[in-house]
Amino acid sequence: MPSATAPAAQAGTGSAQHAGKFSYVNLGLFSFVVILLTVVYVGLRIYQQLYGWTAGLDATSPEFDKYWMTLVKIEIPLLFGLCFITWGWLWLTRERNMSRIEPREEMRRHVNLVLWILIYTFTFYWTGSFFAEGDGVWHQTVVRDTSFTPSHNVLFYACIPMYMFFGVGGFLYGMTRIPQFARGVSIAYVLAVLGPALILPNLGYNEWGHAYWLTEEIFSHPLHWGFVVLGWNALGIGGVLMQIVIRMRELFVEIQKDQPADATV
Repeated sequence: MPSATAPAAQAGTGSAQHAGKFSYVNLGLFSFVVILLTVVYVGLRIYQQLYGWTAGLDATSPEFDKYWMTLVKIEIPLLFGLCFITWGWLWLTRERNMSRIEPREEMRRHVNLVLWILIYTFTFYWTGSFFAEGDGVWHQTVVRDTSFTPSHNVLFYACIPMYMFFGVGGFLYGMTRIPQFARGVSIAYVLAVLGPALILPNLGYNEWGHAYWLTEEIFSHPLHWGFVVLGWNALGIGGVLMQIVIRMRELFVEIQKDQPADATV
């Protein structure tokens, strides 16, 4: 995630930090990730448009295997592999001594956490607003013959793993680098991350139900309630932001007290 260059002596005295420039945020990496994600999402949507109708209607056809099952075989190891590598790195490089973190550095880390959350909501928006709605339209248009469809193969095996990557990644970043999230578990953050993540295993229950009932055009069917309830858990991110804002306000006061009279924050 985006990170700024820390002061030369992070654990040193306040005067050492004041001697040089201190940047709270570096938007370079953040901007790159947003642009990259936009390109990926647009590319996936164009892929669906090109090969959905021509190669996605018969799951037993060679074309379906070539264009759609090959896509799944790439998505799962690539995205989940990236998840476990990044999450493992965040844990292994965790802050070992939270008490040494000075107010300015803690403020910088809070800003980084906000950027994690912004990208998480960005990926969740793409998933729910374009690909989930597109999946509903596909169900109403085409009576599927398998759990693998042009909409499912993108929604469940690309879009959801991508927002899980940033949701869990942000949670681990806060838990391993920010004192207030390391001292205890933020219930709001757990709900905001765990609920949407459970949409993926809920897919198994959903597909089991579809094997017995034709519910393609009945979105109010209890079979689909899990997706809605679990998606609503993402609203917990508002509580997380309130926790961050409250602590940042306290940090601003501490930084101002430590600031020389002729200096600016």
